[in-house]
Amino acid sequence: MSGDDEPRVTITAIAREAGVSVPTVSRVLNGRSDVAPGTRERVEELLRHHGYRRRGSRAVRRADLVDLVFNDLDSPWAVEIIRGVEDVGHSAGVGTVVSAIHRESTSTRQWLQNLRARASDGVIVVTSHLTPPVHAQLRRLNVPVVVVDPAAGVPGTDVPAIGATNWSGGLTATEHLLELGHRRIGFVAGPTHLLCSRARLDGYRAALEAAGVPLDDRLVQPGDFYHASGFTAGSNLLDLDDPPTAIFAASDQMAFGVYEAVRRRGLRVADEVSIVGFDDLPEARWASPPLTTVRQPLVEMGRLAARTVLRLAQGEEIESPRVELATELVVRDSTARPAGR
Repeated sequence: MSGDDEPRVTITAIAREAGVSVPTVSRVLNGRSDVAPGTRERVEELLRHHGYRRRGSRAVRRADLVDLVFNDLDSPWAVEIIRGVEDVGHSAGVGTVVSAIHRESTSTRQWLQNLRARASDGVIVVTSHLTPPVHAQLRRLNVPVVVVDPAAGVPGTDVPAIGATNWSGGLTATEHLLELGHRRIGFVAGPTHLLCSRARLDGYRAALEAAGVPLDDRLVQPGDFYHASGFTAGSNLLDLDDPPTAIFAASDQMAFGVYEAVRRRGLRVADEVSIVGFDDLPEARWASPPLTTVRQPLVEMGRLAARTVLRLAQGEEIESPRVELATELVVRDSTARPAGR
């Protein structure tokens, strides 16, 4: 964006694409009535499609509120995202309205009704699929959208998406266990409908393949990112005739569930079963033993999402619609060489 805040998509470009004059586009922008309905509709659709906003056009409607929408809020992962959004919001004098829509159509409709009843400077949608109908309604309300960890992609390149290098994180975690000498490495997967889950699993598989270690499908167990599923998956893995010597869980919470499964079998974490998580939640360092995990920059993802949606609210354009922040392996005490090696 250049310093003069001029939008890249000009009125001239809109007029050319619509097949009308520049004054006609200006009349539509100014809400003049002397434009044919069909022409108005065509121009307005192009303005929405290109995300065109006049300089200062949102200033008079500034709500000083940003909506942050989750599927669920019962996770410390969500708290870290909220922290990042509120950090930026507080500095900008903007409040944060946090909502959970629980993947239910009725919840989504109620949330949209609430949004229509008040103003919002932008919406940040987290680990959810931004459906075309919802996206269309938000565009009609002229509310910019940013997606964090999109579930299954985003509807068009005009919706910025913030994520992390999940594939690289899955690869690095598995490589760490391979370098320690583990060859039977279990994996506790996240929800299959989420892109981040599939990317972590793909990273795990890629590391095994690169090391020449055959993939045993029995070593991959389903999970949902929460503690109980980690306990169930860990129990299933440890009850195999030839159990893994290491387990990589696709979230810290599932890793803590695996801890419990290990302990209930009278085994010791690290000494007999190495465990790696993913996220680096604050409690990871206080676990016993402290958890080796892949640090996902959750707070910074929230900050970047908030900065991005506020820039969009000011009429700026975002050059990189998809941003992936780097993950990092944090080695603590839950991983060691296999027993007897």
